[in-house]
Amino acid sequence: MMPHPGVAARGPEDLVLACRAQGVRDERVLEAFRRIRREGFVPPEWIGQAYRDRPIPIPRGQVTTQPSLVAHMVAALRLSGEERVLEVGTGLGFQTAILATLAAEVFSIERFPDLAAEAEGNLRAAGLERVEVVVGDGTLGLPAHAPFHGIVVSAAAPSVPQPLVEQLADGGLLVHPVGWGGDEIVTGYRKQVDRLVPEGPVTPAHFVRLVGEHGLPEN
Repeated sequence: MMPHPGVAARGPEDLVLACRAQGVRDERVLEAFRRIRREGFVPPEWIGQAYRDRPIPIPRGQVTTQPSLVAHMVAALRLSGEERVLEVGTGLGFQTAILATLAAEVFSIERFPDLAAEAEGNLRAAGLERVEVVVGDGTLGLPAHAPFHGIVVSAAAPSVPQPLVEQLADGGLLVHPVGWGGDEIVTGYRKQVDRLVPEGPVTPAHFVRLVGEHGLPEN
């Protein structure tokens, strides 16, 4: 059961400690968690839970990704700061903000226009400018901005949508929850020539379904 909003934890350092406790060791990722204030990326009534390592409900029957899971997925991209990154599933923009502190450019696709608009406002309020939020079907990617050096998908499907494979640069990394939604393994892949080669599991997870033309049906 999702906890009711309560007393706020101290701040971003709580999430850094939680990520470390879950095995995240990438110092650049942990520093990004120090810089981005999650309270700016959750509904107002849930600000009291912003610095706890748990998902938070948002409109449209969605939930935010648990922060330590965000950290594992972003760390698996092994970003150096030079990359163009595609995110599928913006939500309210917290993971987008983390990515924007670690990459040269971030494009994020959100299928719900109201969530996309709110995320864009949250990102601007946080002073993040090297990021663009697009409303659309994330399984189609963004061919106009490809190739991407990294792609992270924040919803589950039993296989990686082919358009995302095609839009990933050779040698690029892709992180994707493999499953039918609700119980899956986040898996890392590297592109070699024209195909994805699994790099191994990143972490178990529970995600919503990846809905779209190359994903799963709504229900």
